[in-house]
Amino acid sequence: MTQTRMLIEDRICFFGAGSMAEAVARGLIARAVIAPNRITFLNRSDKARLEALTERYGTVGTNEADEKEEALRTSPIVILAMKPKDAAEALNQLGALIGPDTMVVSMIAGLSIATLRSLLGRAEQPVVRTMPNTSSSIGLGVTGISYSEGLSDEQRRTARVLFEAVGLVVETDEHKIDNLTGISGSGPAYVYYMMEALMEAAKIGGLTDEQAREMTIQTVLGAAQMVRETGEEPAELRRKVTSPNGATQAAIEKLDESDFYGAVVRAAQRCSERSAEMGRELEDKLPKSGQA
Repeated sequence: MTQTRMLIEDRICFFGAGSMAEAVARGLIARAVIAPNRITFLNRSDKARLEALTERYGTVGTNEADEKEEALRTSPIVILAMKPKDAAEALNQLGALIGPDTMVVSMIAGLSIATLRSLLGRAEQPVVRTMPNTSSSIGLGVTGISYSEGLSDEQRRTARVLFEAVGLVVETDEHKIDNLTGISGSGPAYVYYMMEALMEAAKIGGLTDEQAREMTIQTVLGAAQMVRETGEEPAELRRKVTSPNGATQAAIEKLDESDFYGAVVRAAQRCSERSAEMGRELEDKLPKSGQA
């Protein structure tokens, strides 16, 4: 079978092989953005995980020291997907291997571009900082992206393509990344929490667990799709289903009694604030390279 030209033909190395790395790789492969054998996964010691990814997707994986170094040295795109606590050691290792034009894409929560460069020991390294969310695992994610100076137009295009494979991409200045965390990064959790409450109300009303679950899922899915397909604002769609003195109006009034609207706004704001705090706390614990 003739191989069609892929959108990305460079090799990509995932430095870390967790669930978010897998989600992005799965999206890239499913949408024929890159050939599976152009993707390499690295991890510290979990060989079974690497073998499972190879079996599942046809990717390459290794945790052998010499093979890891070769993969990092020769890949034009390195995606950082390790846990924050492992970042300092991994980035110090990486800085000694990559070239000045290697595009480093970070999915590490809380680490600024400046700190990433400092740990790499490379003050002008092309860096893309990203904040994907968990819905990326089903191709419906939202990823915030910020760029360091020094990226070429081609590198920016490639970064967008990487994450468009798993959902919507929002390009923003780096200082706004924490604001995205409060909305899209943690936003699914707010929706899940509301779904929990709706399912509980359904069960209190006598519905079975399965009925409560399926009705809630379809209601949330349908509401989101209505906003997307009609192009109307949520407030307008809400008004259309809220008859004066009707049942929906009674429900909205009960929500207003608890300041539901304000609580959600404050929750998102606090999430953004805490994200910034955690980033500072993490960076304070990391050793600073003296080379940058």
